[in-house]
Amino acid sequence: MMKEREQGFTLVELMVVIVIIGILATVVVINVLPDVDRASITRAKADIATLETAITGYRADNLAYPSTSQGLAALTTPPADLRQPERYKPGGYILRLPEDPWGNPYQYASPGQHGPFDVWSMGPDGQTGGEGENADIGNWQL
Repeated sequence: MMKEREQGFTLVELMVVIVIIGILATVVVINVLPDVDRASITRAKADIATLETAITGYRADNLAYPSTSQGLAALTTPPADLRQPERYKPGGYILRLPEDPWGNPYQYASPGQHGPFDVWSMGPDGQTGGEGENADIGNWQL
């Protein structure tokens, strides 16, 4: 009498499949990681453009840009030292201040080095300045 062959996969077959999946995963990761970096930079630029619009609205109502000491917080809550607090838009100029894609707050200076005000992200390294992938992203680059 012949013994029935058991159904299933051998260890060698399983190992071949695992190696193939590993190779495919490596190829996907290598091709997707640069897109994640580009997406983060694109998001930072979009956030900066939104903040720039809110700052412009603040200036239109209050006749001056927020000072560096007031910072971007002036877009969500009226600063205590406003000359004419009644001109401040009810509800503020932006619902909440976003963090940059790397979890850091956006920076603000008025007057700026590149214009009446500068809004920027310090980039992935979280340090001012930098080159290449670690370069700052600011409204003067949009």
